[in-house]
Amino acid sequence: MPSRNRHVIAVVVLVPVLAALALWAFAWPASRLAPRDLPLGVAGPPAAAAQAENQLERHEGAFEIHRYADEAAARDAIEDRSVYGAVVVTRQGPELLTASAAGPAVAQFLQQAVGQQAAAGGAQIKTVDVAPSPASDPRGAVLSAAVLPLALAGIAAGAVVTLLGLRGVRAALALLGASVLVGMAAAGIAHSWLGALGGDWWAEAGVLALSTLAVGGAVAGLAALIGPAGTGIAAAVVMLIGNPFSGATSAPRMLPEPAGTIGQWLPPGAGTTLLRSVSFFDGAAAAGPALTLAWWAALGLGAVLLGGSLNARKAGTGPAADRRELSAVG
Repeated sequence: MPSRNRHVIAVVVLVPVLAALALWAFAWPASRLAPRDLPLGVAGPPAAAAQAENQLERHEGAFEIHRYADEAAARDAIEDRSVYGAVVVTRQGPELLTASAAGPAVAQFLQQAVGQQAAAGGAQIKTVDVAPSPASDPRGAVLSAAVLPLALAGIAAGAVVTLLGLRGVRAALALLGASVLVGMAAAGIAHSWLGALGGDWWAEAGVLALSTLAVGGAVAGLAALIGPAGTGIAAAVVMLIGNPFSGATSAPRMLPEPAGTIGQWLPPGAGTTLLRSVSFFDGAAAAGPALTLAWWAALGLGAVLLGGSLNARKAGTGPAADRRELSAVG
């Protein structure tokens, strides 16, 4: 079969496959949003707390219940990101503590589920947002929308470094410099202009830069090891798996498994979780996602340096080197 015909067949077959894969990756998690072992606290007198816990357990598989002695302990757990909210049983009636900054979709679900449960028992529930989203971005739209541009920035950085033929230390420095500037620009827009982030500006810029570097390093590193195909493979993983599985629009525990877990292993999901911790929770529970991003960045830059070293060795032992040796002998 002529090569041109094979190219036509490849386009006809591969494009629909990629489209179907992209549709599945984005539509499947979005269409199956529901709490799955969502960490939720219960506080109050033992007997009343046990009754509230039994009522919550009627939502089979929805909640992972954590018991706390009083409201103060439940608030501390929310601020430490141990739980997404808490039901506090008081003499005045049940009270729901939420944290919309941890995920507006989760806070909304808790209000509906716990509110309906209280109404069924003839009680009204008071809701208190312990860690609210910024007033300028109550739905967390800016943070959710930032995932795709940061992923694209990382992919672009890695692809440009590869296309320009930068190798070794120069490639690593280019990725570092580009990531730092992306982080500062993103913090300037999201924090200073839109007011959607509420933490330390430089810490947020560092998170955004590290998220970009993790993606850029993966793209450039894989390309340095296996060639231009590495750019496409790394970009596909980030865009078709990392982005829709990140939980940015909801929460990892709201996604179907294993999407929620996989998403936190990839830069977009880890970056989103880390940015929430730094921006709204004073860095609570930041170690895990920070290590994930650092791991991706270190592996990527290490692959870039290794690829540059391997290419230099090949260049030193190739035909050009042989000709130089012959001319030196002559």
